[in-house]
Amino acid sequence: MTTIAVTGATGYIGGRLVPRLLAEGYTVRVLTRRADALRDVPWGADVDIIEGDLTEVQTAERLCSGADVVYFLVHSMASGSDFESTDERCARAVAQAAADAEVGRLVYLSGLHPQGKLSQHLRSRVHVGEILEGSGVPTLTLQAGLVIGSGSASFEMIRHLTDVLPLMPSPRWVMNKIQPIAVRDALHYLIRAAEAPLSRSRRVDIGGPEVHTYADLMKIYAKEAHLREPTVVPLPLLTPRLAAQWVNLVTPIPRSLAIPLVESLQNDCVVQDHSVDELIAPPPEGLTSYARAVSLALEKISADGVETTWAASHPVSVPSEPLPSDPDWSGRAVLVDERVKHTTAAPAAVFDVISSIGGEKGYFSLSRAWRLRGLADKVVGGVGLGRGRRRRTGLALGDTLDWWRVETLEQNSLLRLRAEMKVPGQAWLEFRVEPEDDGTRYAQRAIFFPAGLSGRLYWLALIPFHAVIFRRMATRVTSEAEASR
Repeated sequence: MTTIAVTGATGYIGGRLVPRLLAEGYTVRVLTRRADALRDVPWGADVDIIEGDLTEVQTAERLCSGADVVYFLVHSMASGSDFESTDERCARAVAQAAADAEVGRLVYLSGLHPQGKLSQHLRSRVHVGEILEGSGVPTLTLQAGLVIGSGSASFEMIRHLTDVLPLMPSPRWVMNKIQPIAVRDALHYLIRAAEAPLSRSRRVDIGGPEVHTYADLMKIYAKEAHLREPTVVPLPLLTPRLAAQWVNLVTPIPRSLAIPLVESLQNDCVVQDHSVDELIAPPPEGLTSYARAVSLALEKISADGVETTWAASHPVSVPSEPLPSDPDWSGRAVLVDERVKHTTAAPAAVFDVISSIGGEKGYFSLSRAWRLRGLADKVVGGVGLGRGRRRRTGLALGDTLDWWRVETLEQNSLLRLRAEMKVPGQAWLEFRVEPEDDGTRYAQRAIFFPAGLSGRLYWLALIPFHAVIFRRMATRVTSEAEASR
């Protein structure tokens, strides 16, 4: 059986590609920095998991050893200003390891790009492809346009801009030509790339069947979503940085991701080379139109069936270490707001309510205050509350939930959320339920490790709000659980 190794398996594309490769009968090995990040994915038990950092050669060697095909789906554009360096180190590690292990081929997903000067993001994508091709291992580079599907960053950007703004002041690039591709078609090409005839390295463009302007994409989305068509007014004074800040404020896309996305739209990005047809036939039913891709994405969202999202794989500029155990708090400053209540509801009923927190439902208290705090986070370049939830019901380890990420999840027992908003310190929100007498003991803690004086002042300023917000949250969670019986 063919063994396929996949980098970026916890990302938007990788998380959808892996189960489809398994369904094709391949043996699949995946790389992740933390193995427990795959604990709750449906296919986690069906793959060989390599834990480590791809910038380390030893990790790349373990990934590539015995593999017939290696997929390179890693892009670090949101990990900080030095993402080009990170991308290069990852590519060099994989290129060397693949050559040493005599891997049959590399498959790399890059981006459509024009000739001439490129944005930093696209320049890094091209450079990664050059490094992989320089390994001597036949490399098939698929250069894709905007990927449109439920949960993709490009789709969410179009969706929220159109949903929020009937009159849209926009930069000039909204009139540039682009050729988006449905996520299902991108996956088709990626899957078939494993066995496409390939004797040497090739770069091929992939895209949908139509060319549109970005303004067209918003108007077509509005039609499919049964919204009023937006009026798009190009403004030549909107620089890429200003436009990215606008995207950051209006959509869930944080500034760190909005900047490379916007910069990549400064030129026409359409399919120039149709040689992919020599290697891989299009899907049997034909390529998916943009309107159909939007319709399918909206159906997935409505059915609560989104597989993966950009948010779950988007790195943020906060420490990712989990909350240490209580004894380890000794010697460090820690500030806690703790609420404990007894309820006659069963533990499972209480946990169901806890697991519904965030997204459209909110946080059981002072919704306007939560929204204002989310807006403040957006203004300083944070993630805000707009990321919402991947699903309306149920959570999985690693899921994003507004400005939180699910760090610990023990069904009917413990939910711990780590904050990914911009704060002077580290913050968690924790919920525990335990059987007690004829009901449940509900314990709720907001935990904050302040960073210096600014962190302490931040917490002190919020104490009056915490007194109301967290008390009401505890009361509403337990009362809603009791009402569900």
